[in-house]
Amino acid sequence: MTWTETLRTGWSAIRTHVMRSTLTVLGILIGIAAVILTVGLGLGTQKDVSAQISALGSNLLIVRPGSSTDASGMRGGFGTGTTLTRADAEALASDVNAPDVSGVAAEKSSGASVEAGDTNWTTQVVGTTTSWLDVRGREVASGEFFTADDEEDGAAVVVLGPETATELFGTTRVVGQTVTVNGTDLQVVGVLAAAGASGDSDLDDVAVVPMSTAADTLFGGTDRNAVSTIYLQAASADRLGAAYQEAEQTLLNLHGITDADSADFTINSQDALVSTATAVYRTLTVLLTGIAALSLLVGGIGVMNIMLVSVTERTREIGLRKALGAPPWAIRRQFLVEAGVLGLGGGILGAVLGIVGAHVLPGLLDTSVVVSGAAVAGSIVVALAIGLVFGVYPATRAARLAPIDALRAE
Repeated sequence: MTWTETLRTGWSAIRTHVMRSTLTVLGILIGIAAVILTVGLGLGTQKDVSAQISALGSNLLIVRPGSSTDASGMRGGFGTGTTLTRADAEALASDVNAPDVSGVAAEKSSGASVEAGDTNWTTQVVGTTTSWLDVRGREVASGEFFTADDEEDGAAVVVLGPETATELFGTTRVVGQTVTVNGTDLQVVGVLAAAGASGDSDLDDVAVVPMSTAADTLFGGTDRNAVSTIYLQAASADRLGAAYQEAEQTLLNLHGITDADSADFTINSQDALVSTATAVYRTLTVLLTGIAALSLLVGGIGVMNIMLVSVTERTREIGLRKALGAPPWAIRRQFLVEAGVLGLGGGILGAVLGIVGAHVLPGLLDTSVVVSGAAVAGSIVVALAIGLVFGVYPATRAARLAPIDALRAE
């Protein structure tokens, strides 16, 4: 029997029991689709996280205040103290202390209610310096950013994020308008370009003012020299590690701390954030892929079960073919082809379902799904292999049937 005849005979046998074959293919189909979607979700989430972290700025180090120590000696999470000052930011901006740091932007931020006429909107008000735009990788869509003179004079000016402007005025064309923050009128001099979200924070919902304005006027009840965050931009990606070491040592010296483990500040780098997120999602992807693989195993067992039933039903046919001179390898090949077709069919249909799901899920889950060509091709190959592997035993059993016993079977 030629390969063409074998394929035609196998396809005819599968079509003879359409419902049974469909249910068998269904098990593999679900497993393949699950694998493709699982890998796609992992890659998509990793892409989203990387984009969110990149939105903070390029080659960035983020310095936040360390935790205060309570009476029992326990330390809490970072950001709970007020250990960073404007003097720290100025020291880090020095080429002598940190030659690998190309830009520094300190922030003094707090949630506040912003009013425009009868409209009220709660947003994050950020006091910072003119270097903030470059360090954070932001751009101004309309108007301009405040100037060094504005910062020195504590000018009553503000630059709004596009979402904040829209919530207050219904449009982003708001340059020249006036808003009120904590009883202080501020003139809108610019609107930032959209940047999206980073983690839990919306980068487009913000009001940026000069540091002196925030410290002396808006947040007068707090330490005017304290800052909530210092952003450092390394001169290049390959100098990020050196910038980290320089920043850490400079702050330790300024704060009179000799043991880095006792530091009252925390420095995070984009690389560390990306690596941590990648490791988490890689582990999650492996776990979910393992669960999907179990579905494929169940599908493979289904193929074996159906093929064993087929061998039993066609015992007389096998005996007749052997009596007419068909060798054992021809019988084995016949049943392996049938099992392979079932596996391949399930793989192709599963790949189609996975690709369709990759286009539907983002709208339902609000996350990206990246279809991996390697995952699709690999899944189809695996599906074919499952059909062949789980078809070996039924095919071997059929090939070993004695012609006389097979012909006598009822």
